[in-house]
Amino acid sequence: MKLGSVVAIAGLFVNALAAHAWAEVPATNSQAESTIITIAGHEVPVVKGGLYDRYRSNPPLSVIAAEAPDVDLSWFKGLTKTRVDIGFESYSPNFYYRNSRVTAVFTADIEKLKELMPARVLEKVQPLQVWPGRGLVAFTAYSYHYCDNDSYNEVALSVVTSKPGNANLGPITLIGQSMSKDYWGYVLKLPVNTELARVRGVVGYNLPKWLTGINVREDDHTVSYDIIDSQTGKVDVVFKADKLSGLSKDDELVTNSFTNTDRNGELTYGYAVSRQLSHASSTDGDAATLILGDGSLSEYIKPLKLGKMMKYEYVPEFQSALYAPRPLATLIGKD
Repeated sequence: MKLGSVVAIAGLFVNALAAHAWAEVPATNSQAESTIITIAGHEVPVVKGGLYDRYRSNPPLSVIAAEAPDVDLSWFKGLTKTRVDIGFESYSPNFYYRNSRVTAVFTADIEKLKELMPARVLEKVQPLQVWPGRGLVAFTAYSYHYCDNDSYNEVALSVVTSKPGNANLGPITLIGQSMSKDYWGYVLKLPVNTELARVRGVVGYNLPKWLTGINVREDDHTVSYDIIDSQTGKVDVVFKADKLSGLSKDDELVTNSFTNTDRNGELTYGYAVSRQLSHASSTDGDAATLILGDGSLSEYIKPLKLGKMMKYEYVPEFQSALYAPRPLATLIGKD
């Protein structure tokens, strides 16, 4: 496979995490008037008068209903927010009311995946080996159209792993996670296009986020994400995906969990529960295309030696609740 050119792929999951058109998503919030707030010592620009400016992750559902009357809030009414300290005061779970995503999962060099994961994490989870020498990575592009953090775009590159405390049986484990809709991974890269999303993700969730442009383009048949290299300002990675037909409108709850370490090196886990309202999948290799350039993210991906496609997911409408990270010991007990 020539990673410097087009890589045909199809995807599976690891997302945790859009009733309107994809074109509604702003590349950034730069056109909206902003104000500066402080989060954990960081000065962060946010949309002036936006949800985060007014409510700091805890807006009343009555406000959401008034501002977005087309959004079905029935699921959120059954969830309870609690105040948490995640390096700053916040509320868990964080609500994402109207969102869309495309996901591709493909095989990768399993030894390289292990090299990229911290040794402490590898003691508890391992990449799933689908055949000798090959693991799986998921590439997901998200558009959060309306959420507690206003709106932003995000791209996740994640290793598909076993669940902490459970045996790693490779394909059998993968099938089990797929059947239970309970997926586990380790996040390698997570660029976002707002400083609010970056600071909250790095400080509060211990995630590898950085700020860069993530622009969305679409036509009647495809949606494309252009990921900008933050150092050169040029397009580095393009993820182009089909808008699949035959969408299922059946509600589907999916849990995506991740294992990592906090700022003190202690093992933690976090998770998001998503309510998929409109979704379809395909194993057609032409359904999704990844184009790598010469920027930092492309250079990070190339040594993974992307290979055989597994599955592609098109989810133009979903809702999500992202829970604050917890010590891993609370899930699997102390050593």
